[in-house]
Amino acid sequence: MDEEEALARLIALAGTRAPDAALLRAVVEEASELDARRALARLGLADAAARDDIGDLRQLLGAWRDAKTSAWKAAVDWAARGLLALLLVGLAMKLGLPGLLR
Repeated sequence: MDEEEALARLIALAGTRAPDAALLRAVVEEASELDARRALARLGLADAAARDDIGDLRQLLGAWRDAKTSAWKAAVDWAARGLLALLLVGLAMKLGLPGLLR
């Protein structure tokens, strides 16, 4: 029996008598499972390779985040070094160190 058929039978059963908590829970679970499968199918993630695809995407996203963090750290490092170099050159010019400007 497929999921749509099972859900239809549960709904029909709920309509014939006063539904109790267990029946309502079963209807909700079947409907949720059916809709989750439909959503995954629409996203193209219903096949057996979907788990590997999601794992690959997570690895790629992690690598992107690491690269972005490294790039920011390198940019800040180079900016700090540049500012320190400018400060040293300015200090050397201010003090008039010999041999600086030839």
